[in-house]
Amino acid sequence: MVSAVFHSPSDSSDALRADKAAGKAHVNPGTPAAPSSTASTPRTAPRVDWAAWALKLLAPLAGIGLLVAVWALLTMKGGNFPTPAATWTEAVRLFADPFYRNGPNDQGIGWNILFSLQRVALGFGLAAVVGIPLGFLIGRSKVVGAMLNPLISLLRPVSPLAWLPIGLLVFKSADPAAIWTIFICSIWPMIINTAVGVQRVPEDYLNVAKVLNLSEWKVVTRILFPSVLPYMLTGVRLSVGTAWLVIVAAEMLTGGVGIGFWVWDEWNNLNVAHILIAIFVIGIVGLLLENALVAVAKRFSFE
Repeated sequence: MVSAVFHSPSDSSDALRADKAAGKAHVNPGTPAAPSSTASTPRTAPRVDWAAWALKLLAPLAGIGLLVAVWALLTMKGGNFPTPAATWTEAVRLFADPFYRNGPNDQGIGWNILFSLQRVALGFGLAAVVGIPLGFLIGRSKVVGAMLNPLISLLRPVSPLAWLPIGLLVFKSADPAAIWTIFICSIWPMIINTAVGVQRVPEDYLNVAKVLNLSEWKVVTRILFPSVLPYMLTGVRLSVGTAWLVIVAAEMLTGGVGIGFWVWDEWNNLNVAHILIAIFVIGIVGLLLENALVAVAKRFSFE
């Protein structure tokens, strides 16, 4: 039995009117469309947090101002310690010509800084070339780790300057002995941090490498290196900070041209203002080195 549905004439006319209304609703390509109420509103420019910027800028200046104020109060009555004003005047005179040469042992502070940075770069570079691959090897091989971990634990706490006489004995010269001291004190943070980074790589990554039958080179370059990079850069930062600290003490003992020798020479001349200037210069250079490595770490992040 088939049932039929019948529409009344009024229903048909209503449907016809709806179809006509729908036809009128079609947009003519030649006429612009009416703006919809759901149109996106234009984005406003992000507001600048001036209070945060002021705090970020003024807080360090306030700390420096407090240090200078305490310094000025302590030197009000005179004495051998120079005042902030006298030190500033001497610094302006000193940096007016930082690259003068009046002989091998009388050179501007600029040359002394560059010679110290050169020694740090050589010793630090050699430590990176040896320490980072050694850290990967210790982290990957339990046998190598068991062999070398006791040696690292034994030698790492030794004072860096204790290695200086060994360098003088072997190299018979002050300059390579200072580079050797930088090398031996910079290598430990790189080895330890790199090895810890390798050991903390998730085991699932290495299991996938085994399933795909990847070579050791691809495992190191595609899996280990991106994962270990933050640990490795932390070791590099610690190493360069230690290297910059040690070079000053090493140059005081070895002599020659360098910021450490310059400080010791100024002490022999009883020029305390120059020693204070050198302290600020050493701190600023160390801060710049650390910030440069932080920028490199952010630039080469594999996250």
